[in-house]
Amino acid sequence: MSYDFVIAGSGLFGSVLARELTDVGRRVLVVERRAAVGGNIRCEERDGIPVHLYGAHIFHTGIREVWDYVNRFAAFHPFINSPVANYKGELYNLPFNMNTFYQMWGTKTPAEAQEKIASQRGALSAEPQNLEEQAISLVGRDIYEKLVKGYTEKQWGRDCRELPAFIIRRLPLRFTYDNNYFNDPWQGIPDGGYNGLIESLLDGVEVELGTDFLADRDYYSRNAKRVVYTGAIDEYFDYELGELEYRGLRFEHERMETGNFQGVAVMNFTDRETPYTRVIEHKHFEPQNAALLDNPVSIVTKEYPATWKRGDDAYYPVNDEKNQALYEKYLVRAASERVIFGGRLGEYKYYDMDKTVERALTLARSLTAQGV
Repeated sequence: MSYDFVIAGSGLFGSVLARELTDVGRRVLVVERRAAVGGNIRCEERDGIPVHLYGAHIFHTGIREVWDYVNRFAAFHPFINSPVANYKGELYNLPFNMNTFYQMWGTKTPAEAQEKIASQRGALSAEPQNLEEQAISLVGRDIYEKLVKGYTEKQWGRDCRELPAFIIRRLPLRFTYDNNYFNDPWQGIPDGGYNGLIESLLDGVEVELGTDFLADRDYYSRNAKRVVYTGAIDEYFDYELGELEYRGLRFEHERMETGNFQGVAVMNFTDRETPYTRVIEHKHFEPQNAALLDNPVSIVTKEYPATWKRGDDAYYPVNDEKNQALYEKYLVRAASERVIFGGRLGEYKYYDMDKTVERALTLARSLTAQGV
């Protein structure tokens, strides 16, 4: 069987690309390693509640074209992410805003909050040499100690003084009483979760599930004019130039015998001692669904950062200078292949969902314009 494109991976990038190429008459095969499509935005219904299996996914964008595009394939309901930070039982609103500052210091005006932060920033005089110094220079010591330090160390698996300063280039401070985590004008979640979106994108596209592309890459390469690989670029080359670093995640899903466990979709646990970084209560992603909110049980997910090793799912590229230099070597190696690398792992870069869609649309247009 001959295809114009074989796409390895049915996450958002692969699914959008498959849709666009199919719509311009290309014959496309999507090969998916897991038993179901959707990649890390895959959902599963438990007790009538759509569960985000691989962490909270809230679609937000400032790109009108992208928002219009995804709404062609699924009905989105508005959702404003307003997470709460839990530091040893003390609760703070996120992102850092006037509510946070009042909870932290009792300040009531922007001028009072700015003065407090400025007084704590002033403790550092030299150029920040590590993430701790960088964070304090941005938000002051109190916010750093309670809301940044422990969470960041859990995410990265290292002390903040051992992490480079450039990891935190900015930490937005809002001097308004606004708990909207994102600034984007369009924010929402598909009704019932993301499965319908992915299934609509892949409607009419041939898909092979439970199939490891790399285990039979010669067969797929022989039967495709071009291959698009959305997995890890170093894994594709069998790590011949060395391993890129990633951070992993582990998820524990629990059924709670209560209709409302924590009162918010996402609660971050910012102390170092709590082993998980956040707890997600999935029913709160569907505030428009009164029947769901009245459900007498709830599903929550604890999210644990993990050290990545071969064979694990890779979630976050570690984009420091050493890894970026190795990635550049893999790009040189890739230039001799008939393979296009795309998505977060293929490009070794963290993308929000809207940027993932945008990258896939851009690639599809480029391929079409080239007559590929």
